[in-house]
Amino acid sequence: MNIEQATWRPSGAEKRRKGIFSRFLRDRKGTTSIEFAILALPFFVVIFASLETFAAFYGDQLLANATETMARKVRTGQITFQQGKQTDMSEAQFRQAFCDEISVLMKCSATEAGLPSQFYLDVRAVSDLSKFPVLIPRKADSTDIDTTGFKFAPGGPGSFNVVRAYYRWSVFTDLVRPFITNLRPAGSSMPKDYLMVATATFRNESE
Repeated sequence: MNIEQATWRPSGAEKRRKGIFSRFLRDRKGTTSIEFAILALPFFVVIFASLETFAAFYGDQLLANATETMARKVRTGQITFQQGKQTDMSEAQFRQAFCDEISVLMKCSATEAGLPSQFYLDVRAVSDLSKFPVLIPRKADSTDIDTTGFKFAPGGPGSFNVVRAYYRWSVFTDLVRPFITNLRPAGSSMPKDYLMVATATFRNESE
């Protein structure tokens, strides 16, 4: 057997298959669509995650500004409690006024003023300055917030007061949820909400 006889030659069918495969590799039609389909999902996930992170931190600043605004109104006597004045506000009225301050981004439900479920307030006079609350109250059996000790009892002229505001911000993007959430309700294996916190301490102006 000579060398030429030993050399393998592809059949016509094999040549046709090879030719089809080569043309497929060279064909660039639809490449952009395929690349977009592959990259679109992670791209939009990153975009949504960035937007949600921005919104959460903007909400933090909005809550802080609202807390300062409401605290200033208490300090200057524009808002009073059980003083027998036209400026007196009930807890529900104060909560509604606070909700109006943050309504640009954070919406309070129709029942939020009377039945807190997402927005919490602790407003009180403090007689012992060494006992100003400084820690976020949490339940003993979970990392959720404990609201049982919250009050609405601001003091009169010359009293020392604290206004603490908490807002439960729901995080929807899975990509950022582990990094910005700080509440894990009992029975939940994964943190779901980001707790925004703002505090203002002050002494009411004397009459």
